[in-house]
Amino acid sequence: MKAIDFEQKTAQKIYDSYIKRLEKTAKPLLREDREDVLMEFNSHIYEGMKRNPDENEADRLLDILEKLGEPEEVLKPLIAEKKLEQATNTFNPIHVFKALALNVGNGVFYILMTLLYLSLSLFVFLIYAKITNPTEVGLFFKEGNFMALGSINPDNLQERNIVEVLGNWFIPAMMVSGVVFYAAITLLLRLKRKAK
Repeated sequence: MKAIDFEQKTAQKIYDSYIKRLEKTAKPLLREDREDVLMEFNSHIYEGMKRNPDENEADRLLDILEKLGEPEEVLKPLIAEKKLEQATNTFNPIHVFKALALNVGNGVFYILMTLLYLSLSLFVFLIYAKITNPTEVGLFFKEGNFMALGSINPDNLQERNIVEVLGNWFIPAMMVSGVVFYAAITLLLRLKRKAK
């Protein structure tokens, strides 16, 4: 790969730094794949720099690099895929382990997000349970301390000095909690996607 020369020292430093990060991130790839990645990124940078030649070189470069994304994030799925391909071709246990670790790492966040979204159904279940069993379902406290959120045998309520604190406000509280929980999960997912 032929490095691009810039007239401005600032632009050259930015470019060199980005290429070093690309090289470091692509290091786990086979040499041929690593060269392909570097040439592809370099080509995008070169073509982008040819557009709008009147603009400041460093500003154009920063804009291009922002659109390309952080090497560590952009290359993560590619490296995981290539390692998996390498592992299946060689059956080398080290390659298999690395490939699995990379792919699980990419998927853990999405598995967690799926579980969080599924947990939203608990709010619906609690609301339904409160409608069908109003005395047994609620937010229970014992002597000022949290005891349970859900269902408790009504015989235990008086024996153990347990009090349902929300009463008729339980259903609206669960609706609001569900909406807030949904918004928080969705915001987390959007932040993760923007970070890519």
